[in-house]
Amino acid sequence: MEEKPDYLKHRLEKLQALRNKGINPYPYRFDKTHSSTDIINCFENLSVEGTKVKFAGRILSIRGHGKTMFAHLGDYSGKLQIYARKDDLGDKWEFFKLIDIGDFIGVEGEVFKTKTGEVTIRVESALMLAKSLRPLPEKWHGLQDKELRYRRRYLDLIANPELKELFIKRSQIIKELRNFLDERGFIEVETPVLQPIYGGAAARPFVTHHNTLDIDMYLRIADELYLKRLIIGGFEKVYEIAKDFRNEGMDKLHNPEFTMLEFYWVYADYNDLMDLLEEMFGQLVEAVSGSVRIPYGEHTIDFSRPFIRVPYFKSIAEACGHDIIGLDESELLKLAEKLGLDTEGLINKGDYYEAFFDHYVEPHLIQPTFLVDFPIELSPLAKVHRDDPRLAERFELFVAGIEFGNAFTELNDPHDQRRRMEQQATLVKRGHQEAHPVDEDFIFALEHGMPPTAGYGLGIDRLVMLLTNMPSIRDVIFFPTLKPED
Repeated sequence: MEEKPDYLKHRLEKLQALRNKGINPYPYRFDKTHSSTDIINCFENLSVEGTKVKFAGRILSIRGHGKTMFAHLGDYSGKLQIYARKDDLGDKWEFFKLIDIGDFIGVEGEVFKTKTGEVTIRVESALMLAKSLRPLPEKWHGLQDKELRYRRRYLDLIANPELKELFIKRSQIIKELRNFLDERGFIEVETPVLQPIYGGAAARPFVTHHNTLDIDMYLRIADELYLKRLIIGGFEKVYEIAKDFRNEGMDKLHNPEFTMLEFYWVYADYNDLMDLLEEMFGQLVEAVSGSVRIPYGEHTIDFSRPFIRVPYFKSIAEACGHDIIGLDESELLKLAEKLGLDTEGLINKGDYYEAFFDHYVEPHLIQPTFLVDFPIELSPLAKVHRDDPRLAERFELFVAGIEFGNAFTELNDPHDQRRRMEQQATLVKRGHQEAHPVDEDFIFALEHGMPPTAGYGLGIDRLVMLLTNMPSIRDVIFFPTLKPED
């Protein structure tokens, strides 16, 4: 049997000592009357003689001086000092010999200020609420490793309490998005996570097996095709904020499990969406940050209207000096090799277009920019451009060189949709792991009629990165996906 470390032995001994004294180290409840912030902000009222408070929190520090002890307890809103004295507590003083940093305790007493002006509770009674068996990480030395912070987020939150503010802001961002859409008549809905056919994005799915039905099913890669079914069914404005899953690599912008907002708007097109998103982002950024100008990395991002709008192929031509829209696959390969682009794994024209765009354009789209009119090969669910059949009425929003959402004038012609899905299916046969399969049920639904519709999808995690000035998606997800520890 593995030898227990000394700290664990000592804490287990204290745990047993508490039990020997008839003290339950893990009681059921405590009647906490005030938070730390309440007590500090309302000191004048609470310091009236005879007024007592009940406060609870985790012990963050202990300073003992013989027959007296000072400690700081931390709760959700901050921290507060307590003061215990043997002469006041009598036999209850023995309790304080059995506490450790990390324990949760509850105290009752009157509030006063020390000579240094710190608001403090003079303890009259105390209760163990949860005995901690392991020490907390030291703030500056015990939890600096980034991966360890992600893996043990509970310790990260203890060692770096300011991190809570980031996740509180995340909650505020989602709330503001909901408010914006609700106020404009959108209805929040829920669609299946487990799906018999995946679709709605270019991504590899996670596969699982349903034992009762004895069929493979997929964790959704996007909400799109089910939300469109609701449009077909008669809803005119719908949205969903939910988890999607893509079986892909992990980096600063990608996590296999992530949060998406998707919404669909009947009788609108992608031009209407751009106007709406300018309003949405401007309102959101100002509500969360107090200004439409925010820092991100080395840049200052300005969300004032209007955003920049630039066509997809024009952006590539201006960046690399070559107009690639009319080139076939062999010509695209030859040009890519000439320019030194990595062509490994590129199968079709769409792959080459993305290679040129990713290298020459994307990193330089710093201010909010709508990249519009994508190639039809990259847009199997978007309507053909009304002025150029080589293009689709699709845009992506870029900020700070990062994509913040994908939008279409939605394809609602069932025959065209079948043709596009069948083209995608041929790519699957050629080894393209992110192409769409044919979804016969969705085509069947389209054959019942879907009105003109515009749709948009936004990665919430990236949005939180942007509005909190964080460099990695892992910084804004409580528990990001990580390689298992050995």
